Formats: sequence, C-alpha cells, structure tokens
Amino acid sequence: MIDLLIRTFIKDHEKHTDRKVRTAYGNLACLVSVLCNLLLFAGKTAVGVLSGSVAITADGLNNLSDASSNLVSLVGFRLGARPADSEHPYGHARYEYLAGLAVSVMILVIGIELLKSSFEKVLHPTEVSFSVTMVLVLIASILVKLWMARLNRTIGGRIDSETLMATAADARNDVITTAAVLVASILTYFTGFNRIDGVMGLGVAGFILYSGATLVRDTINPLLGAAPDPALVAHIEEKALSYPGVLGIHDLMIHDYGPGNCLVSFHVEMDANADVMRSHDIIDNIERDMLAQDGLVVTIHYDPIVTGDAHVAELKAFLKEEIKRLDPEADIHDLRTVPGKTHTNVIFDCAVPAEYLHDKQRRGAKLAAALRTAVQDKWPDHFCVIRLEPDYTSHNVPAKD
Repeated sequence: MIDLLIRTFIKDHEKHTDRKVRTAYGNLACLVSVLCNLLLFAGKTAVGVLSGSVAITADGLNNLSDASSNLVSLVGFRLGARPADSEHPYGHARYEYLAGLAVSVMILVIGIELLKSSFEKVLHPTEVSFSVTMVLVLIASILVKLWMARLNRTIGGRIDSETLMATAADARNDVITTAAVLVASILTYFTGFNRIDGVMGLGVAGFILYSGATLVRDTINPLLGAAPDPALVAHIEEKALSYPGVLGIHDLMIHDYGPGNCLVSFHVEMDANADVMRSHDIIDNIERDMLAQDGLVVTIHYDPIVTGDAHVAELKAFLKEEIKRLDPEADIHDLRTVPGKTHTNVIFDCAVPAEYLHDKQRRGAKLAAALRTAVQDKWPDHFCVIRLEPDYTSHNVPAKD
C-alpha cells in the first residue's frame, strides 16, 4: 500500500535525495496523515460524546492535535524547499525544524487542557456507557495508527527526515495510548468504577505532555547547534582519508542549515614535501566529490606535515597512545617541535569535548597537565605547549558539576 502511494503520487520517486522529490515525499506523508487523523478524530469524538467517555474524547482530541501537527509539518516542508536567496544564502531548510518546534508546543498545550478535564472527571466521575461500536472504533484506530507509523517511518527513513521519524514515533505512541483507553473502558464496564475513565484520561494527558516535551527538546537541539550525527562524522572522515596523500584530518565542523543542507569544513594533513599543486588538486577533488555524491558543501584547509623527522613521529605516536589511555574522547594534532640549546618545545593542539574547557572538574586543564608530565617523564628536556580546543563533533555526556 505504501509503495503504491509512492509510485502513484511521487514522480521520480527513486531520486529521493533530490530536493523537489524529497519535498514531494514529505507532502505525501503529511497529507495522508492529516486525512487519517481527521477521520480518527471524527469517529472517536462521536463515540466519546455519545458514551460520555472523557478518555475516548481526549484520545480523539489527540488525533485532532496530530492533524494540526501534520499541517504544520506540511507547511514546514513547503517553506523549507524554497531556494536560497540574497537574504538567506544558506537556504530555508531550517523551516522544517521550526515546524517541528511549533508542533511540539501545540502538543504541550493540548496535553495541559486534557490534564485539566481528566482531573475534573476523577473528582466528579460520570457514568460511562459501553458499546460494541466504541470497541470497534478504538480497534480501528489502533490499526490505522500502526499503518501511519509504518508510513512515516518508511518515508522518513528514505528521505532522512527527523520530522517524519518523530511523526512515526508519535503514531506508535498513539497505539499505546488508544489501547490504554480501550482497556479503561472495558474495566469500567465490568467493575462499575467510573473513576477509571478519568484516571486513564490523566494517563493519556501525561503521555501527551511527555511526548510534547521530548519533541521540544529534539527540535530545539539542531537549532541550537547540536553535535552532528556520528555516522555522518565517520563517513566524512573515512571518505577524506581514502584519497591519496591524505595522512589525517582534524578540526571537523558540520553546520546544519536544515535537512539535506550541511556546510562542512575541516583540515587535511598532507606531506609537506609533496608537490603543492598535486596536494591542492586532491583537495579540490575531495570538495567536488562530497558535493556531488553526498550533497555536502565542503571547505578544506591544507595542513602540511613534516613526515621525515623520526623524533617528531616518535613524539606523536607516544602522545597518541598516552591520550588514548588518559581520555579516549580527546585527540591531538598539528604537532611540531622547536629545539633549543637547553630544552625543546613540543607544540600541539588538543581537541576535547567542549564542556572540558569550562566545567568545574577542569578536565581540559588536568588532561593537558597529565600530557606535559608524561612527556617530561620520558624526555626531561621537553616542554609541552598545548592549545586546548573544542571538538565540534563530540557526543560526550557532560559530567555533573
């Protein structure tokens, strides 16, 4: 069914990385979701009003909020597909994130209202009628939501859309919520304890609030500049290192301007004795290939590395092993030495998770001190000059202050 919808309504559906095709995928998922949620809202609200069940009515209102969310997501896809202009040279793809944030706030508002009405039902319970129609409506809702979860997960995975993956998770959560409502209705019918309905309504409202709060966090993160996907980081590193002459990369920065719109910069280490024009040609190839094959706008800085100095190689190997032992989250690069009559300065950069530079544990400073001590224990006349810098791709969890 899902493949049939895709083949019928999306032209060139196999080119899902193309911006126009990606937008068509998003439009299809959103419009189908709106239609399904409106049908569920109408059915549940009618049954809830007729039966006097606040839990069923609450679940129906949740479907209405889902439909509103789908509409906002639809607007986000359409606005995000607009091309770059002089005022927004990086494009408009972040509209998709803003749409997700608006959806999250709407869910929170609905959750608060449902919490209030359900609490009132607990304090002042009313009789809840039970019917086969009610059971059939709720079972149908569970089946529809399962299909919607699969639809959004399939399309969201295909076009790498966090918005649709969140919609899929929300539909899956609705399956759990509706199942809980069905259980509450059956228990109320057999026990005669009408407060079960209100209590279950509170549970539904609480679940909506939790989901909304989680979505707020997830949609704010990319807007605030969250660390990039580790899989993308690994792909960029592996691809760059696959080119001839590239000895290493560092200072990788990924700027997320919306789904499918990333700007990337990093330094590549190459032999200082190699032909400069050849090295520059390789760098051009990396930038061009990543744009054509991965859709990444890449800017690369060339770092010439002295490879013929045996002592520099020994120092680098020692420090790499030492920092791996002290803290696997950190790394070193750009190592060079300045020999003198009485001592040798060992100069290098140390990339650490950003929080190491300001937390109360002073992890950055302690790591630098440990490296200085390790070098001086092995080479007493060597002094380390270390520049700590943030690693913009780290997912390290901050320690508690």
